Amino acid sequence: MRVAMIGSGLQARRRTPILRETGRDTLAFVASGQITNAEKFARAHGCDQWGSWQAAVTRDDIDAVIVCTTPESHAEITIAALRAGKHVLCEKPISYGLDEAEAMIAAARDAGRVLKCGFNHRHHPALSEAKAIVESGRLGRLMTGRCRYGICGRLGYEKEWRADTDRTAGGQLLELGIHVVDLFRWFFGDMAEVACMKDTQYFPIAPLEDNGMMLLRSKAGAMCMMHSSLTQWKNLFSFEIIGEEGYITVEGLGESYGTQTLFVGRRDFEAPFQDLVTHFRGKDRSWALEWKEFSDAVAEGRAPIGDGQDGLEALRIILAGYEAAVGKRTLTLG
Repeated sequence: MRVAMIGSGLQARRRTPILRETGRDTLAFVASGQITNAEKFARAHGCDQWGSWQAAVTRDDIDAVIVCTTPESHAEITIAALRAGKHVLCEKPISYGLDEAEAMIAAARDAGRVLKCGFNHRHHPALSEAKAIVESGRLGRLMTGRCRYGICGRLGYEKEWRADTDRTAGGQLLELGIHVVDLFRWFFGDMAEVACMKDTQYFPIAPLEDNGMMLLRSKAGAMCMMHSSLTQWKNLFSFEIIGEEGYITVEGLGESYGTQTLFVGRRDFEAPFQDLVTHFRGKDRSWALEWKEFSDAVAEGRAPIGDGQDGLEALRIILAGYEAAVGKRTLTLG
């Protein structure tokens, strides 16, 4: 595929080398409202640049579009690209609001094109292996899930778009926590209830939160708990699944989060507990594996893992969590 990158920031820089690695897909264009950044990006990555995303996504020689802009623009760009016959990988959160996300999904359906949400965490090898174990039935009925996910914020964070309520609908729960919500749905199925607490404890980004905690109950009855933090100070990812017959823990995401490690254990009332431990060393491959899934879905004419509907449902849960936090109550999800 010939690909147009919309946006020239961190996520665009993170995704661009992956296209070169595939050997079959090519970054043809980059478009950004920041013309100077687009020109610099194009020179660095050997592609053409367009100041107008509208022109880039409607070109006849483009097959797919990666949307790496800020959330308030995701829907407009994605819908235009889909209506122009392009396949789209859109960064998370899929959109600013639910109505926009539903319109994006409808546009993909009407155009017969693939829409994938940027949930790269599904493609981390330890989490993929954990999913296979759960689906094999080795853990039995799933009962609980827990996740702690935190990063160290940076000076001047309040000046970034992530602290601008005109550009994003939430703080740390939406920024990092939505990955966890998506993983909970992937492992435990759709959710039935949500409760939430959030606060702005250190960074001057109110009304957006730098810390949030969420409780979820799945439709199957499992309970899930998550803490998403901008004040972890040392990057941390810890994800646990507990079933009737055993447990799984995934620690780390590679790079600054530490070597990704998978622990698998069985329930045993008599013998000492033993974990089967697997270390996934080397660089973070989730971005490459996510792109492969998107590209394969296009080639095979199927829905990708982590599609537009998954993006919508994760966003729905986060926004319901915000509503629950304001009302200090538990909400029933539709």
